[in-house]
Amino acid sequence: MATLAPTRPAPPEAAPHPPGRALDALNFFLADVRDGLGPYLAIYLVAVRGPTHGWNEATAGLVLTIAGIVGLLAQTPAGWLIDRSTRKPAIVIAAALVVTLGSVSLPFVHGFGPVVVTQSLAAAAGALFAPAIAAITLGLFGARAFSARVGRNEAFNHAGNAVSAALAGVLAWRFGPVVVFYLMAGLTVASVLAARRIDSRQIDDEVARGLDCAPDETAAACEAEPGWRVLLEQKALLLFAALAFLFHLANAAMLTSVSQLFARTVGKDQATSLTAACIVAAQLVMVPMALLVGRKADAWGRKPLFLAAFAVLAARGALYTVSRDPWWLVAVQALDGVGAGIFGALFPIVIADLTRGSGRFNVAQGAVATAQGLGAALSATLAGTIIVGAGYAPTFLTLAAIAGGGLTLYALAMPETRERSS
Repeated sequence: MATLAPTRPAPPEAAPHPPGRALDALNFFLADVRDGLGPYLAIYLVAVRGPTHGWNEATAGLVLTIAGIVGLLAQTPAGWLIDRSTRKPAIVIAAALVVTLGSVSLPFVHGFGPVVVTQSLAAAAGALFAPAIAAITLGLFGARAFSARVGRNEAFNHAGNAVSAALAGVLAWRFGPVVVFYLMAGLTVASVLAARRIDSRQIDDEVARGLDCAPDETAAACEAEPGWRVLLEQKALLLFAALAFLFHLANAAMLTSVSQLFARTVGKDQATSLTAACIVAAQLVMVPMALLVGRKADAWGRKPLFLAAFAVLAARGALYTVSRDPWWLVAVQALDGVGAGIFGALFPIVIADLTRGSGRFNVAQGAVATAQGLGAALSATLAGTIIVGAGYAPTFLTLAAIAGGGLTLYALAMPETRERSS
């Protein structure tokens, strides 16, 4: 007896409950959850726990590095899991709960080892967010609408970061830096409710992993290339991974170092509020930048936008050394909205360009994110070590020089990938 092939999901606009608004809400509320405590962890360890409990910039940086390494080792398996999953919103919910539990337990956890364990678990779970959101987006809206929809995702993500950071700054001024734990718990509840509104049955899981399937093709007729071949034989993908490494080696420690500088110069309570102001300033700039990338990446190409991101990152590192005035540092941090805003929006677009038709979109995302995470993890230790040995100005200039190296490499070696999506 013949069996019927499984039907492909209907386009989201044809579904009874279009998921666009739920995806907007998920990106908004998940913004402050997906990265865990971020720079607030350094403030908490350096300013609240402090030297009397064995914490300084170097030990805090070591925690961030170890957790970052765990997170980066989880990146490729996370992409593999997302490629094979048919319940992607449920994975987002589970990851959000793990990250939040690992973060809100910190006030009750003492000693270097337990802190490393909780933050490492949070980092491993956090590795699932980026490939899951990208896959959900690609599976719901398809390749043609992907660039614009990624820009919209990033805009809501940055808006969520700005709002949560503003709340953290105001509440920390009134109640102290511990308030960020409670804020994260509330945002996790909201993100879980948003994820539950996305119906997995509306997601085309074959399109979500980068396969170029015709609407009437079954999964069996639309085979993926072996993962190792996509990762090892695509030279442009390997080069892009190296560039992602350099970008995050330069970028990841900048805000953390600024927050630690605040803690040293103005005290822990004002440091939390000023760090929140830094985040708000950057995120407010990232919203229009993400929308710009979504609307213009296909028309202008990917390469000019990425070169601008590297150039602004290098300039930002140098400008931090001009003054220690808190509001000057906040203003310079706003430039993160240009550099990181462009990078965040273009990252999945370039990966989609390079892997289209392979069926390994999320594995490739995970592999490149591993290189990116390695850069971010090493950035914390590099910056912490230079701060302790030489001070803050040499640290920022070193990070700026790394960004300049990435700019040069991208300009000379990275091809334009836009034609691959035509």
